[in-house]
Amino acid sequence: MWIVVIAWIYVAVMMAVAEAFGPQGSILGGIITLLLYGVAPLALVIYLMNTPMRRRRLREQEAAERQGAAAPSAAAPLQPDAGGLPPGDPIAPEGKEP
Repeated sequence: MWIVVIAWIYVAVMMAVAEAFGPQGSILGGIITLLLYGVAPLALVIYLMNTPMRRRRLREQEAAERQGAAAPSAAAPLQPDAGGLPPGDPIAPEGKEP
């Protein structure tokens, strides 16, 4: 994958240099050429090529979370209110009987 990235950047830089220092070119044209022919497509290609790796990492993380939730550690004792729900309101709202 990285050889494609390096080759693409090389070609884009050479195009930008030719645009910037050509007889009818300008520095601004070289910068725009580098951005539109080099950086933008390359960012898209790298993002798309890394999609399988991101999905695999996400699946591994979810599997680790499921495995951790399925087998609680014996070293960590359970707390009495480990349900995660907030406690009930011990004081009745004003104007109401408990």
